[in-house]
Amino acid sequence: MEDAEIERKRRQRKRSLAIAWVLVGLIALFFVVTIVRLGGDVAVRSY
Repeated sequence: MEDAEIERKRRQRKRSLAIAWVLVGLIALFFVVTIVRLGGDVAVRSY
């Protein structure tokens, strides 16, 4: 039974890491899309 528990924890950790990487990728994608849509001159404001 102990081997099965270790295997289950290993699979759960791999799944958690995969979900974390997908979330990081989505955040990066949204950030890049937002910057592209705003344009390169968003930091240069003329008042």
